[in-house]
Amino acid sequence: MSKERLLTCIVCPRGCQMRVLLSDEGKVESVEGNFCKRGVTYANDECTNPKRTVTSTVRCKSGEVVSVKTDRTVPKGMMFEVMAEINGTVAEDNLKIGDVIIENVCNTGANVVATSNTK
Repeated sequence: MSKERLLTCIVCPRGCQMRVLLSDEGKVESVEGNFCKRGVTYANDECTNPKRTVTSTVRCKSGEVVSVKTDRTVPKGMMFEVMAEINGTVAEDNLKIGDVIIENVCNTGANVVATSNTK
């Protein structure tokens, strides 16, 4: 028996309301309601291997806090591991936007980068 999921596409500002039919094995059988091909890709990814960008903060050696994010999405199931590594990190001072703070966080292929400058 097929399972149905309702998703709001987040790829662009349009926010298409999509209906996704999944097989008993969890494979996407059909996607309806999308206005572009990116919606189908998003639905497939979200239903079979969801990923997220992680945003957080890291403390610097000086005590200042800098905002950070992963430079690509990581598997949703690894978010707690990624956050644990971020929380255990103390960054250098004098950071600029885009500076890599953690390379290949938790072997995901994603880097944790600064999203603000330090003073």
